[in-house]
Amino acid sequence: MIEIFTSPIVLGLILLGTALGITVGAVPGLTGTMLIALALPLTYSMEPVHALVLLVAMYVGAVSGGLISATLLRMPGTPAAIMTTLDGYPMAQAGKPGRALGLGVGASLVGGLVSWLVLWLLAEPMADWSTLLGPFEYFSLVFLAMALLAGVGDSTRAKGLLAGALGILAAMPGTHSATGELRWTFGITSMNAGFQLIPVLIGLFAIGKILTDIGSEEKKAEQSDSHDSSYIPFKQWLPHWRNLLRSSGIGTVIGVLPGVGANIGSLAAYAAARRSSDKPEKFGHGSEEGIIASESANNATVGGALIPLIALGMPGSVITAVLLGALVLHGLQPGPLLFRQNPEAIHAIIGTMLVANVAMFLLMLVGARWIAKLSAVPRKILSPLVVISCLWGAYALSGRWFDVFVMLGFGILGWLMERFKIPLAPFVIGFVLAPVAEENLCAGLMASGGSYLPLLTRPVSLAFIVLAVFLLARKETKRKKPQDLVS
Repeated sequence: MIEIFTSPIVLGLILLGTALGITVGAVPGLTGTMLIALALPLTYSMEPVHALVLLVAMYVGAVSGGLISATLLRMPGTPAAIMTTLDGYPMAQAGKPGRALGLGVGASLVGGLVSWLVLWLLAEPMADWSTLLGPFEYFSLVFLAMALLAGVGDSTRAKGLLAGALGILAAMPGTHSATGELRWTFGITSMNAGFQLIPVLIGLFAIGKILTDIGSEEKKAEQSDSHDSSYIPFKQWLPHWRNLLRSSGIGTVIGVLPGVGANIGSLAAYAAARRSSDKPEKFGHGSEEGIIASESANNATVGGALIPLIALGMPGSVITAVLLGALVLHGLQPGPLLFRQNPEAIHAIIGTMLVANVAMFLLMLVGARWIAKLSAVPRKILSPLVVISCLWGAYALSGRWFDVFVMLGFGILGWLMERFKIPLAPFVIGFVLAPVAEENLCAGLMASGGSYLPLLTRPVSLAFIVLAVFLLARKETKRKKPQDLVS
């Protein structure tokens, strides 16, 4: 493996892939999946190892790049960065954009390194463990994630659950995952595939924010603190080591679960950090712990998602599904035989995971000083540019104007939710997880002959459900506002 990464060509491909991934991840409307899918044809004439190096580096960079727009513009560049908006943006508005980016970049590095270590040491055992979970366990896991929505953002439990329920309703139109029947399409052919995630995401967070700003006076971000820096000394990381390791572990384990991905990973880590924090009331108002939990977890899911890909030939996320196609395209068969027949491919994937995380850290840390200045751009200049980017991002997804109208419609919904203090993050998480829950529940019911009993008779499924019920039944404590803490 060492010999592979002493090659200038390989190192150049890692830097190129990581830089492209960061750039695409930072632009709302563009995704790592889109980037890798577009780059895949370009790898036809490349050696298999070089192709894998480029594509995996893009994957690492894209997941990391989402924190830039999430922190500075409150627009998650990737779905995995949704939780980062809750604390990254308030910290940037409070005059510390550099520190917010520094925390996110450092946490991303730690999450990536932890998941790389697990990928290197435990690929086969953890992949075998993930196959023990059936559709009922996956449904129960999503049910647990929905229960965690009650603690997301600066909202009451009822509003968090309401937002999650609205997200589930928005995921209903389209084709039924089990029967293939159309539902809630109202005779509109373009709705047969349902609402796509990217237009919904852009509408809620970007267009909704712009509509909110139009009806209010421009609120300038505070002047950057003279000590605001993206470089954070090692001693300032020491109080966060438990949060870093816990969140990275959660992200890695959840990343192993096929089809679950970074969305549940960052949510679960964020909720765990809040419950174990001495200052839970700061979450949603610029909490360093919140940024660290979200970013370390969503980057850790990268290594976790690669485990079932190389060990079982089973994609752990949408992007790894594209990578699976890349492996097959280059004549490589993912699964146990890959370790014996093409060990150089395994070395390329694992080695790129390590080097790309270091490259991501250096590129983003060096550029953070200039990137942070974006938060100081006046709204009258920034808003038109953001709108153009959003329109292009929504249209570029499938080349359909329908997606643009969906984006505008959800922009109005986002504006209304902001006005009535209903949190946006639970809505998006509910929208993302509803199809996962429905698909696995239907698969489980078909396997059990229509019986729901396995939800309670299978130990892992029962454990998830009991934990979810406990979280929902727990008495809600009154949260203090930051101004109430000053005495």
